[in-house]
Amino acid sequence: MSRRGNCQGNAVAENFFSSLKRKRIRRGTYKTREEARQDVFDYIEIFYDPVRKQVRNGTL
Repeated sequence: MSRRGNCQGNAVAENFFSSLKRKRIRRGTYKTREEARQDVFDYIEIFYDPVRKQVRNGTL
């Protein structure tokens, strides 16, 4: 990772959380905390496809 204060160091995380907020969190309210957790978990499982081949790891 990059040093503190480098704007490009957190670009991936910032992009992920921006997408999460825009596509899930701000779309409405949750009735329970468990419902919110499940929705965020589902989004993460879709966002990070576990069977997608990773080009940078050389497994393509």
